[in-house]
Amino acid sequence: MSQPPRMRALPARKTAVLSALDVGTSKIVCLIAKLDPVETPEALRGRTHRCRILGIGHQRSAGLKGGVIVDLEAAEGAIRRAVDAAERMAGVQVESVIVNITGGRIGSQHYNAAVRIGGERAVAESDVHRVLEACAARTQGQGKAVLHSLPTGFSIGDMRNVRDPKGMMCDELGADMHVVSGDATAVRNLMLAVERCHLAVEGVVATPYAAGLAALVDDEVELGTTVVDMGGGTTSFAVFAGGSLVHVDAVAVGGNHVTMDIARGFNTRLADAERLKTLYGACITSVSDERETVAVTLAGEDGDHPTHVPKSQLVRIIRPRVEEILELVRDRLKTAGFASNSSSRIILTGGASQMTGMAESAKRILSGQVRLGRPLGIQGLPESAKSPSFSASVGLLIYPQAAKIEYFRPRRRVAGDANGTHGYFARVGQWLRESF
Repeated sequence: MSQPPRMRALPARKTAVLSALDVGTSKIVCLIAKLDPVETPEALRGRTHRCRILGIGHQRSAGLKGGVIVDLEAAEGAIRRAVDAAERMAGVQVESVIVNITGGRIGSQHYNAAVRIGGERAVAESDVHRVLEACAARTQGQGKAVLHSLPTGFSIGDMRNVRDPKGMMCDELGADMHVVSGDATAVRNLMLAVERCHLAVEGVVATPYAAGLAALVDDEVELGTTVVDMGGGTTSFAVFAGGSLVHVDAVAVGGNHVTMDIARGFNTRLADAERLKTLYGACITSVSDERETVAVTLAGEDGDHPTHVPKSQLVRIIRPRVEEILELVRDRLKTAGFASNSSSRIILTGGASQMTGMAESAKRILSGQVRLGRPLGIQGLPESAKSPSFSASVGLLIYPQAAKIEYFRPRRRVAGDANGTHGYFARVGQWLRESF
């Protein structure tokens, strides 16, 4: 199974127009943006460019369940409609997109390797590449597609957590690498749905990583923060610490499961259950819940004679499912060695995070300082898109600015490289592309 394409880093001095495609279980969003270089980097994670939205299109998702494609034609149609709306607004034609993936068993693996420098001498650039390639060589897992390959630190002798070892003296150089991967079949089917729309895939990004890039500032990445993206079919989360992404995971439960619970509990249609959740849904009780009533239309009946039930009954249906989701996240974090405490920082994003009382529930169950994460530092976003549900979409536009920190095993050289001529012209061509 072929690996997803590697996203080329955006040169710091180059203006570009990029397109992002957020393929989720509940909605599909296409963003077209112009990225202009900034003279001084902003205090936001990985920002070398100022991003201005030119076009936006979003549609109700189709053909996806649990973050993966289950109906190729339906997914293709929804993608086409979202891209078409963004193209009409921006007045440009989209040829390639950066996409995200939430389902498909995304997860983290950590690898380390060491190489001998050959005597006590200064570490050269070639030594860094050798040790990173040694790490990358261990990442090929059967049935897994590598999404991100992030060096998290180097070691020189007994000294660990060295950020840049070049020029330092040592006899042995070690490296630690964090690899985020997903199910290769799920990734390939996602790419196929996009390619059937006559669009090239520039890169595939894990959803919680993209959400973190959009919603976090540098201090939060350094001090340690968990981003919990609460989508429709899945809840994915990413842990940032020491300036790096250090853990990614997901559970196949999300906001759509809350909707299903409401539909079953009140014997109503899914569309009516979604309306009840959006307008009146809450996961904490209040003193007025017994007095307030909500109108429920039973399945198979018209809306002229709805049944009125106390709001407290709706809360009693929603609360157990929300607590289950947060407890699953807590347990997964604890198992991975990232148990939260009262000083931990928790950032909630995604559409389901906007439910009344979600922050309070997360603070009680995850034991941390909780806030809602909205996309930061983006110009031209309509008011309706300045919400946590668009964090991952915006993060896809920021990802090319941060892609330079990733390391993937270089492709095998072709025969023309043997004399060095082809390699020389390739380097000249790369310099020209990145400089102009």
